[in-house]
Amino acid sequence: MINGNIITKNYVVDFIKEHQYFFKTHQLSFFEMTVGLAFDYFRKEKVDIAIIEVGLGGRLDSTNVIHPEVSVITNIGLDHTQFLGNTLEEIAFEKAGILKPNTPVVIGETLPETKLVFQKTTKNNNCPITFVEEEKVAVYQTDLLGDYQKRNCKTAVKTLDILKEKGWNISEEDIKKGLSSIVKNTGLLGRWQVLQNKPKVICDTAHNREGLVLVLKQLKKESFSKLHIVLGVVDDKKLKTILPLFPKYAIYYFCKPDIIRGLSSDVLKGKTLPYKLKGMTYSSVKEAYNTALENASEDDIVFIGGSTFVVAEVL
Repeated sequence: MINGNIITKNYVVDFIKEHQYFFKTHQLSFFEMTVGLAFDYFRKEKVDIAIIEVGLGGRLDSTNVIHPEVSVITNIGLDHTQFLGNTLEEIAFEKAGILKPNTPVVIGETLPETKLVFQKTTKNNNCPITFVEEEKVAVYQTDLLGDYQKRNCKTAVKTLDILKEKGWNISEEDIKKGLSSIVKNTGLLGRWQVLQNKPKVICDTAHNREGLVLVLKQLKKESFSKLHIVLGVVDDKKLKTILPLFPKYAIYYFCKPDIIRGLSSDVLKGKTLPYKLKGMTYSSVKEAYNTALENASEDDIVFIGGSTFVVAEVL
């Protein structure tokens, strides 16, 4: 997207046609093709600045060919362990792979294990490092509704401070306007997004322990008569780390996201038995969601989550 406007279908089609032989020859993944597409698009449109988010990890990610103005790491959780490692230190090492020599880095949140990794990596690369948790950062109003976004906003604001120090012309008014219109400007979807009221329907793409702890904590603050949860996950998810977080009093609608990696709804339900999560299985996300809506009264809440892919099918 550029200035909130998504790339055109024709540009995507033409890019794939032009580079189809290369993609097939080198067996690029969907994400790798998309990164190439984005870089090509941003270059031709001569953007002033691009915000590039890593796909998986960092060190070996296809986005890591760039040399950025500033690198940002928000937080570290035990996720994608089959690729990134089984400890926080190993995952932090992979994340720290995006750091470039003499380039500032902003760390949003740390744990004792991850902080040491970041300090060592930045020292080796002569990177100025900023730990947001140790900084006084101005607080701004934002249109993001998730409680966890307060931390993210602080990380963003500190990153902007560093860009200003490097000569970027970013005013106080720019920051206020930007943070108050994030959803409008970026098209961000699925992060504590309220789809309707009566019954209130909330979706969130949090899918690891660290994210779900925050989301489910906020969900408990809501007022409702009954809680209906549409739940689906992918097959590499370590369910023992996330299923204990879910409330036992909720009514569950187990489903499988419509992708190859989706975990069968029957398997998911079986995995929840030791945690006493009660509900039925459904043949699709939409069937589960529609059934939850039919069963919910006006003062109930329907929550959709467990996977980005489950939320995407509802949106």
